[in-house]
Amino acid sequence: MANDHVENIIGQWREQRPDLDCSAVAIIGRISRMEKIMRPQILAGLAPFSLSAIEFDILATLRRNNCALTPTQLYQAAMLSSGAMTTNLDKLVKRSLIERHYSDEDRRSCQISLTGRGWALIEEAYGEHLANENRMLEPLNDTERADLARLLKRWLVTNE
Repeated sequence: MANDHVENIIGQWREQRPDLDCSAVAIIGRISRMEKIMRPQILAGLAPFSLSAIEFDILATLRRNNCALTPTQLYQAAMLSSGAMTTNLDKLVKRSLIERHYSDEDRRSCQISLTGRGWALIEEAYGEHLANENRMLEPLNDTERADLARLLKRWLVTNE
């Protein structure tokens, strides 16, 4: 198998500092490189739907929960700050992709739901998103994908 960029870096460190164990770079460096390669491809996949990654995450979160959520539930599920959530919710409301439902008892309290237009958009966008992710994973067979998913899950369970 040919060397990748990370293997070249590890080789340089082995030559310069053979006393150091650079095995972590083989994993962390590759995960970092993967994110840098995948991120533009993911964003390009969302571009035909005129969605940012955050907007996509909000719509997908509402769709997979299949019910209205409070802004707090949304930003916790999407791992955003409340300020970023408010700005993006405003954009999605203006595009008629979501709507706010305010409580009769407390106008500060609201729930967010998909509109019919938002539902249709995320249905199409999510299907294309999965196809895009599968294209990115084509070099791995099903067993390798399952092994990688299992290992990454174990790491995340410990570190999240």
